[in-house]
Amino acid sequence: MPRQTLARIDLEALRHNYARARSLAGDAHAMAVVKADGYGHGIRAVAAALADVAPKYAVACLEEAFAIRDAGLSQPVVLLQGVHDSGDLADCASQGFEPVLHSENQLDGLIRSEHRPAFWLKVNSGMNRLGFHPDQMDSIVDRLQNSARYTELLGFVTHFACADDPDSPMTADQTARFVAATERWPDRMRSVANSAAHFLPGQQLFDWTRPGIMLYGGSPILGKTGPELGLKPVMHLEAPLINRRLVRAGESVGYGAAWVADRDTWMGMVAIGYGDGYPRHAGTNTPAAIGGRRIRLIGRVSMDMLAVDLSDAPDARIGDSVELWGGTVGVDEVAACAGTISYELMTGITARVPREISPLPVRE
Repeated sequence: MPRQTLARIDLEALRHNYARARSLAGDAHAMAVVKADGYGHGIRAVAAALADVAPKYAVACLEEAFAIRDAGLSQPVVLLQGVHDSGDLADCASQGFEPVLHSENQLDGLIRSEHRPAFWLKVNSGMNRLGFHPDQMDSIVDRLQNSARYTELLGFVTHFACADDPDSPMTADQTARFVAATERWPDRMRSVANSAAHFLPGQQLFDWTRPGIMLYGGSPILGKTGPELGLKPVMHLEAPLINRRLVRAGESVGYGAAWVADRDTWMGMVAIGYGDGYPRHAGTNTPAAIGGRRIRLIGRVSMDMLAVDLSDAPDARIGDSVELWGGTVGVDEVAACAGTISYELMTGITARVPREISPLPVRE
């Protein structure tokens, strides 16, 4: 019998979070960002659960776009990194994939290609990772329109660097640069809003938003948790209690003797560790829960197990399920204790942990 370590995926919560994004988007449409295997939740299940409400998906790469097609879904799919070889433009054209062009190499490849899918252009408004400088946009669009096999320019995208910080002036500065760079083409669509931008009062959201982490219940805003933003947890990470013992005052637990009991303490071992994707840097006092009661980690996380203090759950027994994050303990809380973000925790859960997908109710 396999160990009972698993990630329960609540698709109703996913749909709730998409509806939240859609309501915050106002007049804009919301494309569901399902890259990185649906942020670790399972791209096919996630995309299928949103198929009747999401008019478009967004992914990072071609393999992820094909996973959506393999799930039997026909919505357009935006390739946020575009393609890495111009030969892949044939698949984009035939499959309804919409590459984002962000470099001269991609631009040249599109102009030379026999296959001309509908595409987007990325404006580097200040993130300085990918995209064309705003001053280049006039010449780039003219070059495309004058090419022998011009195809449809759907619109323009950019990406915000500091939208997670509502006090940062950078998002407003980037928006202004983006508007100035694209105002010559008012008939083309525009997309700027990552998850965080949905929560910024007064932020222009244009035609398409791109909710990502918020779909899965993680917070995109500094100092806020998902539930504080009206989001529900989608992933519930659980593992069984496999041992309990009384640790006497003065005794230590785990590698490096990193935790030493200051009093007699009932300790439990849980069958999950960094080999499953649980963060190794989540140390003593990181929250967990058992039977709806919050407990804490003690000592260092091992590859296959971790230790918890059972003082606040004295009735816990071997075989009981321990929640590492989910409804009682938020993934954002665990991320903060580990010095990271919920994005990394969700996408980092390894294939060793089965995903148990909750079925959606039948809708008339």
